[in-house]
Formats: sequence, C-alpha cells, structure tokens
Amino acid sequence: MSEVSGHELNALLARVPSVERVMSSAALEPCIGTYGRTQVLAAVRATLDAWRNSVLAGVADAATTPATLDEARIAAEVARMLAERAQSRLRTVFNLTGTVLHTNLGRALLPDEAVRAVVDALTRPANLEFDLATGRRGDRDDLIDGLICELTGAEAATVVNNNAAAVLLTLSALASRKEVIVSRGELVEIGGAFRIPDIMSRAGARLREVGTTNRTHLKDYQEAIGPRTAMLMKVHCSNYAISGFTKTVELQELVPLAHAHGLPVAVDLGSGTLVDLAQWGLPGEPTVRETVAAGADLVTFSGDKLLGGPQAGLIVGRKELIGKIRKHPLKRALRVGKLTLAALEPVLRLYQAPEFLRERLTTLRLLTRPSEDTRAAAERVLPVLQQALGDRYAVTAEPMFSQIGSGALPLDQLPSYGLVVRNASGKRSGSALQKLEKALRGLPRPVIGRVADDAVRLDLRCLEADDEAVFVAQCQELRA
Repeated sequence: MSEVSGHELNALLARVPSVERVMSSAALEPCIGTYGRTQVLAAVRATLDAWRNSVLAGVADAATTPATLDEARIAAEVARMLAERAQSRLRTVFNLTGTVLHTNLGRALLPDEAVRAVVDALTRPANLEFDLATGRRGDRDDLIDGLICELTGAEAATVVNNNAAAVLLTLSALASRKEVIVSRGELVEIGGAFRIPDIMSRAGARLREVGTTNRTHLKDYQEAIGPRTAMLMKVHCSNYAISGFTKTVELQELVPLAHAHGLPVAVDLGSGTLVDLAQWGLPGEPTVRETVAAGADLVTFSGDKLLGGPQAGLIVGRKELIGKIRKHPLKRALRVGKLTLAALEPVLRLYQAPEFLRERLTTLRLLTRPSEDTRAAAERVLPVLQQALGDRYAVTAEPMFSQIGSGALPLDQLPSYGLVVRNASGKRSGSALQKLEKALRGLPRPVIGRVADDAVRLDLRCLEADDEAVFVAQCQELRA
C-alpha cells in the first residue's frame, strides 16, 4: 500500500472491526458450530492481528481496506485457516512410485477382513488379555500363537512391534554378554541406517564376524565357536545381493554344527513369506516353514512386507527359547497393541485358504497384477491428465518396471505400465517437472510419483479400479 501519515495509519487501524463484533456476527456461526468457540476466537484474533501487522509493515493488500475487511471476509479467512489446521498430518495418498511395499508410504495395505477387525477392536472392548475359557487373565500372544505355529511349523511364537525389535529382543534374551557368530557377508543395514552390528551392541551381545564379505565357509564358524558363544545367526540378505566369486554356508550345513556344540541357530528372514511366491510367477524366497524345517531354532520376520499384514515383528521357533524371550523385560516394552493383533489374525487366516490368497490378500494382488491391466488403466487416464495439464506438457502411456520394495528381492522387477509426463517442447526443464511433481503432491489426495530421465513417471500398478475414479476426478484441479 502507498505511504500514509501516522494520523491516517491510526485511522485505518481504528476502523478494523473488533473481535467481539466479528464473533457475534452471523457469518461465523457455521465455524463455531464446527470447530467450537475456543478455536474460532483464536483464529479471529490471529486474522485481525495479521492484517494490522501488514498495515504497520506497509505490505497490506491494496484491495483490503477497513471497509472491505468485513465480517464475511474475516469469516472466510477463519474457515480456511481452521480447515487447514484440522487436516490430518497422516494423509491418504496415491502410490504411483512403482514400489509396492513402499516404506515411506506405509508398506503393505491391509485386506478388508483386517480392516473390519481393526474397526471392531477400536470401537468395542476385546479379550486382549482375558482368557474366556477360564475367566482369568490371559496372554495376548495366545490369541495368534496357535495360528502362527500352524502356518510355520514352529513350536511357539511371539509378536513385537517390528522385525528390528524381534532381533533386538531375541539377542537380549539369549545372548546378552555373550558372542553371536555372523558371516561378514550378512552384516546388512536396513532402512533408516539401522544396522545388524548396532542391534547387536544395543542388545548387549558381542558380534563375532567370520569369513569375508564375499566368501564364508563352514570351518569359519567352527573355528569361531568358543565358551562365550551364545548362538550362530544367519541374516537373509533380502535388500542386496553379491554376485561373482561367492560362497555362503547354507542353513542345512550350519544347524548340525551348532547343535553339536549345544548352540541354537537364529535366522533373520527380514521380509519373510509364508508361501512359495514362485507359484504366482514371482521370484522365489525362502519361506518361514522351510526355514523352520531346515532346523532353525528361531526365525524372525516382518509382518508388513511380503506377509501383507500390519507392522509387526514375528518370532517363531523352539518352545523353550520362545519362553525365555517372552519372559524378558524388553518384551513388555516391545509388545504390540490390540490393533496390531486385530489386523494380524485375519491376515494370517487368509493363508489357511491358499487357493484364494491371490484375490484376497492385497499385497499379493498388487504384486501379481498383470501388466495388461495397468496398460488399460494408463490408456483410460491419459486423456484426462493431458487435458488437465494443457499444451505445456506431453503425456504418454509407456511400459515400466515396478519393484516389490522394503528390501524384498531388490534385483527383481515386475512388468508394469504407467504415464510419463514430459515438456511438450522436448527441451529439458527440470524446474518445470519439479513444479508439476509438487503440484501432484498438493492435490486433495496427494499423488506420489517420481522424477527420472527428465520426466515425471506415474506407475499405475497400485492404482486399482476403486481409486481410479478419484484420481481422474481430481486431475481437473491441476489446471490451476
């Protein structure tokens, strides 16, 4: 605004409506009914203070004068402010990154059966630690112990909040102040710079590395076993691969050696799967049942990766060892709540009918989705997105490769199809693409894609039929 004298400035400020006048206006009644008087009062004060400060700083909107700063305009600003503040920080998004189990986007999506069970657990009391048969206090692990054992062939099981916690608890309970022998080629780092050696030290166990990065032999384990050895451990390298001149000791070789010395073998399977994925054309992974059958005394794995359930860390194995783990003080700190158990049980029950698993388990359905389906989706959505973006961008439907994600089978890719958005001029313009990528993230339901090879790429593997209409409808908002 143009410069004004002190007298004129005071006159402008004096004509701003009072808080009491605004609060008693009819324009604010809907806001008060929705957000309550306390929040509305604070927002009105903030709005008026902001305008006064802009006047004093000489940057007030020239179109906004005390005459136009009426109750209706203030109410509109207050409503906008409160709606923005009330919006949840945890937002539903479109995962068009091409990574199905995306750690930053929540990993596995739960099937309908699990969702209904969680809603029931949220809204009604449940027998979380109450034995209905005896009428006495129960153990929450008992709710799913039998089911997990049935599916894995293990003697006993327990559940904590993630697989890192499962490994930490196992080591704390069974190897504190003792040595754990691990091959150097298996000292992995998982997401968030969390490393196996770090977990070892936090658990109070001493890491005993054997072999080399690319080659470890059975004699390396044998020579390392001593009076301070607590267990031998294998870590499934699901998030990287070493090729070429390599040698690893298979579990079937390691178990007899360990048992001959009275030592248990623990296996961290990482992603973990309960079924042979190869039957659906996916890359094969060692299953939990196979690992238990091969002689592993303890197996840890995740619940929200290939299993397709909620975030959890499952520990299965010999009853005696699981009993020690359950009694460790850390177990209470790392235990899961009723929502995790409510979601996990129906997911596990889906595995009891493997012939229906591909249709009913969301993760498996997305991983096995035919590329023809994603191509058809791309052809349907393409004209809508092109129209919304206008002549500045060129949208094409192109083949892509999705990935499983979350450290599972990192070298294997899944044929897919998606939309590729480039500058229509054909010139490289990273800033324009970054602007578009930001605009997609700014939609009511944010669209998360990726920028690569001078284009915005939207893999449609995870855009299912129910969500496609929502995606198409909000494309129109990109015009702005």
